[in-house]
Amino acid sequence: MTAPKTSAKRLKSTKDTSMTFPLAPDDLGPTICVGEILVEIVATTTGNGFAEAQPLIGPFPSGAPAIFIDQCGRIGGAAAMIGAVGDDDFGRVNTGRLARDGVDVSAISVDAEYPTGTAFVRYRADGSRDFVFNIAKSAAARFGLAAPVEAVIARAGHIHVMGSALTMPSAREVIGCAVARIKARGGSLSVDPNLRKELRADAETRALFERLVAQADLLLPSGEELEVAAGVTGEGAALARLFALGVKEIALKRGGAGASVFAADGSRTDCAALSVQERDPTGAGDCFGGAYVACRRLGMPVAQALAYANAAGARNVTFLGPMEGAGSRAELDAFIAATPRVAR
Repeated sequence: MTAPKTSAKRLKSTKDTSMTFPLAPDDLGPTICVGEILVEIVATTTGNGFAEAQPLIGPFPSGAPAIFIDQCGRIGGAAAMIGAVGDDDFGRVNTGRLARDGVDVSAISVDAEYPTGTAFVRYRADGSRDFVFNIAKSAAARFGLAAPVEAVIARAGHIHVMGSALTMPSAREVIGCAVARIKARGGSLSVDPNLRKELRADAETRALFERLVAQADLLLPSGEELEVAAGVTGEGAALARLFALGVKEIALKRGGAGASVFAADGSRTDCAALSVQERDPTGAGDCFGGAYVACRRLGMPVAQALAYANAAGARNVTFLGPMEGAGSRAELDAFIAATPRVAR
């Protein structure tokens, strides 16, 4: 599969050399993300599970790494995805969307034997969700260090790691290789814990996660993930522990309370939440991360990057489908202008 051609002009880095940026500039090479590529199919009724026949809508392109990298490309950052899909319409839904949004899809392999991964989702009355996944026995888990993957890693300037991908042996191998090579050429690493129960139960996965956190230039936790990543309780103690490990910047997603960015020099930047009518929360944190990483790599100061990230997450929840609301810079500007902030 070849890299996409896009008529959209790539945003130039606006980096102010008088400021300290924890991430390698966009000009060094694309941000890459490794992991599961899925389609999501959503029940249109509210209830518990899938024990009864019911109407469904989809397929929507999905997978936490794919959502992240799509938003990265949409906002103007150089971006590439590593993963696999089946030789089916579900796979083409994903590669077509990513390519359209400016993501290099040359390192997405097409598996002739296994189908594209799937996630069936049904919302309960309280807003929680039931999932039926097929990842481990799908194309999503079947990729490795093939020549196209090696080529993308060789020119990448940044790698973003999602915790969900660490449960896949194929992704762990590629991530380990990519982190070492990208850091060696002056690139950077961001980590979104995106914790799943497997991450806490499996000792090998947990150990890899801890090593990645210790190497991270940027951490993007949500809520309690900050304390889990640090291994200590209390926000202040967790921040101190992570900065002591070498993390340079932490963007903490607080949901309805907005978001905060903390730097190793002790500075803090807060951004209030935007008041929106939530339609589908899946993918909000991934869009936040994709926008924040891309904006920081393009040289934006913290406050500006955080405003775009906050808007990207908020805008996405107003759409049905986990990456349907991923916004361009112009779309996010308009959304910010039209959307009131939640009063603190």
